[in-house]
Amino acid sequence: MNKDLSGSTQLWNEDLAPTSAAQRTWRWYHFAALWVGMVMCIPAYTLSASLIEGGMSAYQAVFTVFLANAIVLLPMLAIGHAGTKYGIPYAVLARASFGTSGARLPALMRAIVACGWYGIQTWFGGQMIYTLIGVMLGGEIGGGKIAGLGINGMQLLCFLAFWAIQFWYIVHGMDAIRKLETYTAPLKILICFVLLGWVYQKAGGFGPLLEQPSQFVEGGKKAGQFWSAFWPSLTAMVGFWATLALNIPDFTRFAKTQRDQLLGQTVGLPVPMGLLAALAVIVTSATVVLYGKAIWDPVDLASRMTGVAVLVALVILLIDTVSVNLAANLVGPAYDFSALAPKHISYRAGGYLTASIALVMMPWKVLESTQGYIFTWLIGYSALLGPIAGILIIDYYFVRKTELNVEQLYREDGQYSYGNGWNMAAVAAFVIGVAPNIPGFLNAAFPAAFPGVGEGFKTIYTYAWFVGIAISALAYGVMMKGKAAQALRPAAQP
Repeated sequence: MNKDLSGSTQLWNEDLAPTSAAQRTWRWYHFAALWVGMVMCIPAYTLSASLIEGGMSAYQAVFTVFLANAIVLLPMLAIGHAGTKYGIPYAVLARASFGTSGARLPALMRAIVACGWYGIQTWFGGQMIYTLIGVMLGGEIGGGKIAGLGINGMQLLCFLAFWAIQFWYIVHGMDAIRKLETYTAPLKILICFVLLGWVYQKAGGFGPLLEQPSQFVEGGKKAGQFWSAFWPSLTAMVGFWATLALNIPDFTRFAKTQRDQLLGQTVGLPVPMGLLAALAVIVTSATVVLYGKAIWDPVDLASRMTGVAVLVALVILLIDTVSVNLAANLVGPAYDFSALAPKHISYRAGGYLTASIALVMMPWKVLESTQGYIFTWLIGYSALLGPIAGILIIDYYFVRKTELNVEQLYREDGQYSYGNGWNMAAVAAFVIGVAPNIPGFLNAAFPAAFPGVGEGFKTIYTYAWFVGIAISALAYGVMMKGKAAQALRPAAQP
């Protein structure tokens, strides 16, 4: 990036500038390790296991998880291409479609969702420390709940301790995160096989759940209801990685070649996610034999192990949660917050802001019910992020034919400034893509306040991400059709 832009613009800082050749150190195995590292996480395990609880057979649950991740891989690769080709993060790529000022809207949307996730994963990590201390001391710890917070003092201290562990990586930057992911990924795969061996030996097999038919078959508890359970589950699973599908350029900008990001992501996402689902189902199935009931929560399961096994299991889960949280939920919002005010907020300062928001949002409140987790949180934000993905893909591939004028992305008076920095076609397409999902979201989030929402809107909401990405892509494509040549024409130099 030309240095003259650095002093004259509100759109540039060193963290947002295109990556240099020296910074492009990520090979395909780094991307594969990144995804293995992110896939092997407690929320993904719990979500996979919850499909069985919802009535699916083991095979239906694993297929649903694999299919969702194969679907979300497509926008991941499509949007990731721009990061590798031009070395720019998501918040800068969004300027091509939303405008140099308008790009702050999708950046903020993505950042807020990631702060929520960062808080949730930090809570999981704190709970592991809490469980570990409880097991070591041989009983319940922490006493009564603190008024207003709903958790006890020891839970709060453990949450803050885990928050502090992650803060070290924020201070030490992106390369520290890459090293953590690369070194911990093989360890996680090994632990999965160890866990499988442990349950097989303890339960004398893989347990009864694997043989259980789906509850949706004729004569089952939920006969004939498979599709009404499958679509919301698929949408929730897609929503699980919908954040990364947007900000994947934040990682692919460090790729050495396009082949590295394409191969690494294809190897690293759908198959490991399907295998994790299989692991979750098998281990949960074995817990029926071992403990007389299905235990979906891996932290709860680890706490029931004996001797050194519980210590090893919980330490591995702790490392796992740190690596997932930093890669999936810190890098993106750190860049996004930086893009809101580049002169004042660096990548590191954006990380500090993300961590601070995660503290005040009280993530344990979001997780109080599974219904709230899947139908309000996961599907709700996928309704916001799907339309943004649709707009970015149409703009990059169909309007611009993958050709961007990188220098102009950092100019307030350039070809991506549109009208006062806003491309109203992108804003309108975003609103049109989100609108059909709003009634269903209100009904899911606040059923008592919005009981009269029609079945049609509820049905649309179960497909939130798919509806959003399709409608916004179509709307944006139509509105930008006549403007494609104009958008591609280089702006006159001032």
